[in-house]
Amino acid sequence: MTGKSVTIRDLAQAAKVSIGTVSRALKGQPGLSDATRTAVLEVAQQLGYDVAKLRAAKPRRIVFLYHRHLFPLADNQFYSMVLQGAEDACRDVDASLSLLSVAPGDDVATGIRRHEADALIGMGYFDHDTVSAMRACELPMVLVDHFHPGARCINDDNLHGARAITQLLLDGGAQRPAMIIGPRAHHSVGLRAKGFRHALFEAGRLADPDLEVTMDESLQYEDSAREAMRQLLTLPQRPDAVFAYNDTTALAAISVCEAAGLRVPQDLQVAGYDDIAAAARSQPGLTTVRVDKGALGRAAVLALMEGDTQPGDTLQPVELVVRESTHPADTPKHTPAHSLTPDQRQKKPRAGR
Repeated sequence: MTGKSVTIRDLAQAAKVSIGTVSRALKGQPGLSDATRTAVLEVAQQLGYDVAKLRAAKPRRIVFLYHRHLFPLADNQFYSMVLQGAEDACRDVDASLSLLSVAPGDDVATGIRRHEADALIGMGYFDHDTVSAMRACELPMVLVDHFHPGARCINDDNLHGARAITQLLLDGGAQRPAMIIGPRAHHSVGLRAKGFRHALFEAGRLADPDLEVTMDESLQYEDSAREAMRQLLTLPQRPDAVFAYNDTTALAAISVCEAAGLRVPQDLQVAGYDDIAAAARSQPGLTTVRVDKGALGRAAVLALMEGDTQPGDTLQPVELVVRESTHPADTPKHTPAHSLTPDQRQKKPRAGR
């Protein structure tokens, strides 16, 4: 072939295989038979393709995976902003981004192959089998808002964000702070519950199991959030402050308080986490922990572009945003992230657990 540069598409057509197969063969990635790999390499040599060029190339086709049952993008303000950040970053580096929704029982590997992906971003919670199927594809991969000991992960600093907002409730006079907890299998939810307990311990308080309510996953989401708040209000000694694991739950909790004739924050403080758009528009405005959701998506794309895919967890800083749903305290309206997290939180590889 003369007169033009040989492309990976030319190789795929000549070898009668997919572009993804050519990419894996030239990069020396597993998952191919020796015969297929040899055939691709022979075609590349015959056509004069520069194999070193591909091996040094950055990903150009990134597949963005999410759990279609747990996180429908149309209804989730958090993950839609993560996706937007990833899309913005892909435009900046001339990469394409395609979506793949998955659920337990799906043939994840086949779905990825159909997209001819050369890199993956997984967003939110996935069961162990799904993560294993993603890893088995032997493609560069980054997980966002999830943790797996064998994967490159990017998360917000859930532990310190939850600890800071719980401390704010205590500083505002809370004597019986409660927490509404989401699906415990989710990495971020577990850390937020842990941060809540850490703040109580640091304040010399004992954690009361009656004041920690886990949402019922058998119910519709908002129904489950409201039912959790009703459970707290029916306690013999009701809480005087509630930290909800995310803003959507916190807003549902406020609506239950209003229906019960309770004033927020005069009778009961309420705080959330994430700082979705509705948090600023609610009445009263919702005190929350701001997560730069777009930055999570951008960081995932950057990690792939830089080849930074070794196992480890990068923590993105968070910011405490004080609005009208909590009592005044000495905390300024916007507490910068460095006051909530250790200095310059860098990627910290973790051992398997």
